[in-house]
Amino acid sequence: MSLNKQYQTYQNNSVNTASGGELTLMLYNGCIKFIKQAIKDMNESNHEAKNTNIQKAQNIIQELMLTLDQEVEISGQLLPLYDYMHYQLKEGNVKNDVAILEEVLGFATDFRDTWKQVILKTRKKQFAQGERV
Repeated sequence: MSLNKQYQTYQNNSVNTASGGELTLMLYNGCIKFIKQAIKDMNESNHEAKNTNIQKAQNIIQELMLTLDQEVEISGQLLPLYDYMHYQLKEGNVKNDVAILEEVLGFATDFRDTWKQVILKTRKKQFAQGERV
């Protein structure tokens, strides 16, 4: 099996065995990656690649919006922020404005970092409860 094929298999297994929280973290990481690449593409005047990477980031934001649990109170606060991020990605793309993309990158990074802390605290809590049993 080629190295590329092995990596693809590893990635598929990572996604298939990830918890919901880990999948959300993967979405944030993907969004960050695509926005950073779009900024690089914009700086290099590679408009086609910039557009593709911004669309990938927009698709991830849409997925985050669709997967919000509307029964949870914070979802009502996150939805407008995600909507704003999605809109700003479009504006940054149309206007070729790195500053707009950097703003969205900041939001995505903050959400990712916060989500990472939630996962760590949840794991610690689960581990502590498992210790007592």
